[in-house]
Amino acid sequence: MNRPLRIAVASSGLGHVTRGVEAWAADLALALHTRGEDVCLFKGGGRRGAEYEHVLPCYQRGAASTERLVRWAPRGAWRVGLGSVYEIEQATFSFRLLHELRSRRIDVLHVQDPQVAVWAQWAKRLGFIRTKTVLAHGTQEPLAFQSRIRYLQHLAPWHLERAKSSGVWRAEWTAIPNFVDTDVFRPGRSDELRRELGIPAEHFVVLSAAAIKRNHKRVDHLITEFARFCAARPDAKATLVVAGGHEAETDEVMKLGHEQLGDRVRFLVRFPRARMPELYRTANVFVLCSLFEMMPIAILEAMASGLPCLTNRHPILEWMIGAGGQARDMVTPGELASALARLHDAPNERLALGEAARRLSIDEFGRDRVVEQILDYYGFVLRRSRGSARSPNGV
Repeated sequence: MNRPLRIAVASSGLGHVTRGVEAWAADLALALHTRGEDVCLFKGGGRRGAEYEHVLPCYQRGAASTERLVRWAPRGAWRVGLGSVYEIEQATFSFRLLHELRSRRIDVLHVQDPQVAVWAQWAKRLGFIRTKTVLAHGTQEPLAFQSRIRYLQHLAPWHLERAKSSGVWRAEWTAIPNFVDTDVFRPGRSDELRRELGIPAEHFVVLSAAAIKRNHKRVDHLITEFARFCAARPDAKATLVVAGGHEAETDEVMKLGHEQLGDRVRFLVRFPRARMPELYRTANVFVLCSLFEMMPIAILEAMASGLPCLTNRHPILEWMIGAGGQARDMVTPGELASALARLHDAPNERLALGEAARRLSIDEFGRDRVVEQILDYYGFVLRRSRGSARSPNGV
C-alpha cells in the first residue's frame, strides 16, 4: 500500500455512556493519533473534542425514543440485531458509519461493539465498503457469535485458548491485551481530591471503579464486605469510594451503601474520566468484585497508579494482576473483608504489591508496547485479505 494506512476506531456509546468499551475506543484513537497514524474516531454522542473525532448521531440506548422503537419492533427483530436498545443504537450508528468508511476509504475499522462489527462485515461482503473490520472482543459474546467474526482480537490468552479448545477458532484471530498510558496513570498522592470528597488524609481508602450495580460488578457484595471489615476493625479510619456509571440498579445499591456504611462511603456517579488518574491517587487499595471479566481497563489503570489490586480468583484476573495484587474468593462471605484487614494492617506489603503492579503495567500493558502489537495486527489483516500472511499467533 503506497498511501498511509487509514484507520477508524468506532464506539456507538462513546460520548453518552461510561464503560470500559467506550474508554477503550477513546484511548486507542488518541494513542494512534499521537503516533502520527491516520485515524478517525467515530462516536455516537457528545461533542467533537479533537480534530480526528466525528460524532455520528444515532438512537442512543438511554433515550425514550429508542425504548419506543424496541416496543414497536416486530416479533423476531432480535434475529437481525434489532431486539434491544443497545442493538438499535448500534444499527443506527452503523448506517452512518458505513457511509463514512466508504467515503473516507478506510482500510481497517476497529470496534468493540459486536453488532457494529457484524454490520461492517456484511457491508464488506456486499462490496459497499473496502474496509476490513477487527472486533476487539470485550462484551462477552458467546462462541457461536465469535465464530462469525473473521478478524477477532481476544483481550487475554485465556479467551483464545478457550475458543481453540471448544473447536471455535480461526487462524486470523489473535490475542492482544488492553493497554494503559503509564505516564497519565502513575503513583502519587491526591490530597486535594481527598479534601474535595471529604476524606481525611489519614484514612485507608478502598477504591472500586465499576458500574454501580449488583449484577456482574457486584457492588452490593463490596459494600457488605467493607462493612464486615469495618466491624472487624472498629477503630480503623477507612473510606470506600465507588466510581462508575449509572445503571437501573444504581439508586438501590447506593441506598444500601449509605444504610450499611453511613459516612464511610462515597459514590461518584459518572465521575469525569479526565479526573480518574487523580482519583486512583486518592486510594490505598483497588478492588473489583466481579467474578469474571474480559479484561477490565480499570484494573490496568489501578496497577499503573501503583495500587495493589484485589480481584476474584479467575485465570484472566490472576494473569492481569500477577504479583501486583491478590486473587481471592469473591463469593465466600468474609474473604474480601479478611483481605482488606490484612492490607490495612500491613502498609509495607501494600507498598510491595503496588510497586509490583506498577512494574507489570509498564512491562506488559504499557501503551506503546500494546499499540505496536495492534498495528502489526492491522498489517496482518491487510496482508491476509490478499492471501499473503501467516497466522498472527504463529500457528
